[in-house]
This record gives sequence, C-alpha cells and structure tokens, in this order.
Amino acid sequence: MSQGSKPRAAVLGLGLMGAGMAGNLLTAGFALSVYNRNPDKAAALVERGAHLAATPAEAAAGADYVVVMVADDDASRDVWLGSDGALAAMAPHAVAIESSTITPEWARSLAGKARDAGVRFIDAPVTGSRAQAEGGTLRFLVGGDADALDAARPALDAMGSEALTIGPAGSGALIKIINNFMCSIQVGSLAEALAMAERSGLDMATTLHVLTQGAPGSPLVKGVSQRMAERDFTPNFFVSLMAKDLRYAIATFAASGITLESAQAALHRFETAEREGHGQDDIATVIEPLRAG
Repeated sequence: MSQGSKPRAAVLGLGLMGAGMAGNLLTAGFALSVYNRNPDKAAALVERGAHLAATPAEAAAGADYVVVMVADDDASRDVWLGSDGALAAMAPHAVAIESSTITPEWARSLAGKARDAGVRFIDAPVTGSRAQAEGGTLRFLVGGDADALDAARPALDAMGSEALTIGPAGSGALIKIINNFMCSIQVGSLAEALAMAERSGLDMATTLHVLTQGAPGSPLVKGVSQRMAERDFTPNFFVSLMAKDLRYAIATFAASGITLESAQAALHRFETAEREGHGQDDIATVIEPLRAG
C-alpha cells in the first residue's frame, strides 16, 4: 500500500456474514473488491462503491487484505486455489485472512500453501452471527504467526471488536469447531425442552423466564429461545451450516480419540430439520420437527 492511499481489501463470499463484513470495510474507508458465486448478492455493496470482480483472482489482485467467508473446506479450497484462485494473484505484502468455519487440517494445509507463495496467512473464524457482522462487533479467533496478525489488524479492527490470539495456524479453526459444537448442543436441547413445555401445556412466558434467567440461560439460549417461541426463522445461522460444523467436530475430535456422543445427538436434530426443508432457515427451526411429531 503506497503512503497516503486507501488500504485495499477483497472479500470473497457474501453470505449472511461476508456481506456485513464487507460493508464495514467500506465504512472504514477501504477500497473494496468483492466476489461471490451469485453476483446478485453484491448489488448493495456495488452501490456503495465496491468493485464486483468476476473471479477470486481478480478480486485479490492488488489487495492488501483478502478475506474469505464461505461455507466449507471445499468452497474455501476452490476460492483460494481453484482456477482463477485468489492465492496465486496476491502480492507478497498482502495478508490472507480465512474466516470461514473450516477444519483445522485444511487451515494448516492452506497456511503452508500461503507460506510457499510468500503470503502472510491467518485462520480467523469469528464468533457472532449476522447482527454482529453487520454491526462490526465480531470476535476473531486467530491462528497464525504474530507478525501476520499484526499485519491483518487494520482489516480485523474494521470488521470486529476483538481479535484473540489462539495459537499457531489451525488453532483458530479448532477453537471455532469446539465453540460451534457446544452451541449446537445448547440449541438441540433447547428445542427438545421447549417442545416438551409446549406439549405439556406449560405457560411459555414463564418457561422462557425460567430457562433464560436461570443456569441454562446462556446468551445463545436467550436469543434462540425467543426465536423458537415466536417462530421467527429469519436466518442468522443456517441449519445446514451448523450440521456441517457438527460433522467437522465429530471427525476432528475422533482423530484425537474423543467420541462426541452429545454431538451425534445434536447432529440428528439438525439433519432432521435439514431433511424436512429447513436447511436454509435459522437454527431455531430445529424445533419444528418436534412440534410436528
């Protein structure tokens, strides 16, 4: 980046999270290029001055920061390393920021490929959902070298409120998998609890007060329980993505000799909701098959 010029960023993936992250980079004064498989999702950002690139490579060319927020390992691999992939187009001074929820194995492999290409890299998945992405209050869970994190901070500060150093490459991906595993169990058990309360005729206002104001009342439970009770399934986090995260968690833990029996039960709830057509709905919809049962 030349002295006095705007920092340049690219965001690849404009779903529920990526669109909000890109918007905050624009608000912070970054010159922004964006890429999404469905270019229609970029319309609002283009109206605000973003450049819509035809390929990941075009978006990444000339960028100081390249942020990827896509669905899974396969999508990440394609955006970074596929034909017209971003990594080969990046300048040596640039920083690759992988914010997707991916497996630690792929994060470590990608870090090695970035190192071979002379590009600084961090795996930096986030905690928070659509509201935090739009509000610029995401928490980044960072795996990678300290110098890469320092170089990435201007972009991370524009998109979030905190960047936590977790450890070497792959550590951010691992703690995100652990985090989402625990979240999924809370959502699955909450769906079962509220379905039982409804079937039994308990007063739902009182039930929600007990569950959200007592020991079970984590921030996640407080938010999702209200959406379940009101049948508000506007997407904040897709059912299909939570199911994917659970499958990643089960495989990752198994590789270290830990059988995630609780995750298997939660995965059943999410896969059931997915089979019944709720894959692109909010995770609160895991209660719907129980209501119909």
